[in-house]
Amino acid sequence: MIVLTQDDVAALLPMDEAIEVVAGVMKGVSARSAQLPLRAVVPVGGNNKMGVMPGAIADPACFGVKLVSLFPENPARGLSSHRGAIVLFEAETGGAVAMMDASLLTAIRTAAASAVATRALAREDAGSLALIGYGEQAEHHLTAMLAVRPIKRVAVAGRSAEKAAGFAARAAADYPEVDFSSGTDLHTAIADADIVCTVTAAPTPIVMGDWVKPGAHVNVVGSSIPSMREVDDSMVERGAIWVDYLPSTLAQAGEIVEMIAAGTFSETDLKGEIGALLAGEIAGRADPDQITVYRSLGVAAQDLAAAHHVLERARAEGRGQPVAF
Repeated sequence: MIVLTQDDVAALLPMDEAIEVVAGVMKGVSARSAQLPLRAVVPVGGNNKMGVMPGAIADPACFGVKLVSLFPENPARGLSSHRGAIVLFEAETGGAVAMMDASLLTAIRTAAASAVATRALAREDAGSLALIGYGEQAEHHLTAMLAVRPIKRVAVAGRSAEKAAGFAARAAADYPEVDFSSGTDLHTAIADADIVCTVTAAPTPIVMGDWVKPGAHVNVVGSSIPSMREVDDSMVERGAIWVDYLPSTLAQAGEIVEMIAAGTFSETDLKGEIGALLAGEIAGRADPDQITVYRSLGVAAQDLAAAHHVLERARAEGRGQPVAF
């Protein structure tokens, strides 16, 4: 077995490579060549939880499990809210071949998935971005969005003006060619955005569909359990929605689950899975004014494909700590 640290993952999974890895595996997800039991969530005290995400994919052939703790207060301690490990098994004999840090890999693959959807659905000329949230996911989503669209203006918004300003200042130093602004007014940030990424831990809607302009693309990312939702009913009603994996959407996407239960939305109102769109099996954006939405929950297939990519590069470059197992 090879043990790989967060530094190893950072070196071996750059965003441009992660985007292509995720794009490839999502086609397999929609072709149902992956085995993806719904994630199990275990309360571990207070608002903290442990998530267990097992799965198996056919290309590349491997299987494994991600064990990750979700501690919402960790960012205040300077830590990721998602901490854990991925154990990867090879398909020929069932051996455990790698264990690696899950926090950074999760952040990168999640942003890469949004980039895949944005590349497929956003208008080609999308030049302005609103980041709702300023944590780890905002950082990686900024990198991901810049990789797929010609972003020239970025508005960062959240509850803390100080934290939003700090994020914007750091990002401006990294991307001097981009104009950054920040504040607490989410409506203003969203109203002029061609692309919106919601990357918060909000338990109730903070983004209203009426704020989004015609032709915008929205990545709804932050809420991953049915009791949480970042967007209101209007966002669901106004947007054409593609998802990562239909079974998890119908079980865990709070706004979809609630509106179906209320009889105001139907599974048939969803446009379909992003992998089917990438494979050319379903249509994408219908016209320049359509509001497109990608509802991201994350699936184990993304973790496994990214972990396999990291392992293959680690072997080629001699990185990681081999251990007898």
